[in-house]
Amino acid sequence: MEKRTQDYTKEILEVIRSNISPAVLSKRLQDFHENDIADVLPELSSAERNKLYRIFDLDTLSDILEYTDEEMAVTYLEEMSLKKAAAILSRTETNILAEILQHFDKEKRRLLIELLDDEARHDIEMINSFDEEEIGSRMTTNYIVIQDHLSVKEAMSALVSQAAQNDNISTIFVVNSNQEFYGAIDLKDLIIARQDHPLSELIVTSYPYVYGTALIDDCMEDLKDYSEDSIPVLDNDNRLIGVITSANIVDLVDDEMGEDYAKLAGLTAEEDLKEPLKESMKKRMPWLIILLGLGMVVSSVVGIFEKVVTNLPIIMCFQSLILDMAGNVGTQSLAVTIRVLMDESLTGKQKLELVFKEMRIGLCNGGVLGLMSFVLIGLYIWLFKGKTLIFAFAVSACIGSSLLLAMLISSAVGTCIPLFFKKIHIDPAVASGPLITTVNDLVAVISYYGLSWIFLIGALHLAG
Repeated sequence: MEKRTQDYTKEILEVIRSNISPAVLSKRLQDFHENDIADVLPELSSAERNKLYRIFDLDTLSDILEYTDEEMAVTYLEEMSLKKAAAILSRTETNILAEILQHFDKEKRRLLIELLDDEARHDIEMINSFDEEEIGSRMTTNYIVIQDHLSVKEAMSALVSQAAQNDNISTIFVVNSNQEFYGAIDLKDLIIARQDHPLSELIVTSYPYVYGTALIDDCMEDLKDYSEDSIPVLDNDNRLIGVITSANIVDLVDDEMGEDYAKLAGLTAEEDLKEPLKESMKKRMPWLIILLGLGMVVSSVVGIFEKVVTNLPIIMCFQSLILDMAGNVGTQSLAVTIRVLMDESLTGKQKLELVFKEMRIGLCNGGVLGLMSFVLIGLYIWLFKGKTLIFAFAVSACIGSSLLLAMLISSAVGTCIPLFFKKIHIDPAVASGPLITTVNDLVAVISYYGLSWIFLIGALHLAG
């Protein structure tokens, strides 16, 4: 697939850089998808891009712009006159338009909004009236709407008249005389309906919807579960003001995953390649300071068990084994718990069941791995370290027991911390991988050296 994209890039570049007339150039570029042309724009000089701006019509330029990221879109628009840039933006989907405008400086944004056509300016002002965390800020006004009192023939005429300006036509939304949302009609049902068929029988009045002021995090799961091409967005008076398309939902999920991934990695927000050094440091430093403090606690705990290390230096060889396995188990439990917590309807009993399930898994896995460690490490110490059989398997038994205990506790920690964060209304993804790993390092160190102190030195009086 990569090779094919590169072939398209090379072919488009050759067409653009040829000496053919503008009319022929425009005709040849029509054979390529707007996304392919958008991918080529960064490879072109400003003069070459300006040649494209002159040969493409405004609708084509708008379509190409929708396949570029917002920062690059701003770069291209600034190469044009304000009037042309505004004309292109007026034809752009409103949710994308809103995002692009946010990347202009305040004065340029004001001028562009003033130059937008009346409909686009009204739509963008409406979208900007919603907070960034509200679903209304991500909606588009690209949809088909008809009145509930129309006949099938009239509904088809209304569809045809609006289709030229709106390409989201697979679902037709229906409103009543007060512009309140009434229901939806599938395009196929409308097409195959007889002209004398009552329109009311085609309308699905139980069609899902969301309110524009709903928080994105609160309605994300419902939006994904509906599996509809478009979900209507209503104002507080139940009037249809926009739709969330499947493409919008994909973008929202992508943003949500990016944010959660950043938190799991111990960042306060997402980063990108062009971000200044200072900004990247600000996102990483808070968690690193917290983790440094926890790391010092872990190190000080190891210092408490100095007598164990002095009398049995061989156990230092296997410390990383216990710490790594405890960290891995905790991270696995964290990932499972965050995924489960996406279900807002989870009851207290179900959360308790989750904790016990993860602990059972940690216990069983710890038992299997502990037994394997007992046998393999015992043989290793006996055969390769020259220790007695009793000494070797006494140490390996302590290691196996420590592994079981550390994995059991770590699975509980990896589940309980995000549950606690959720309870106090903090994003459970903040219970990041680095945090869980460091906490479990502390658990593993105490388990390992504590058992070594109690059994190997206290009970068996081993040394060497």
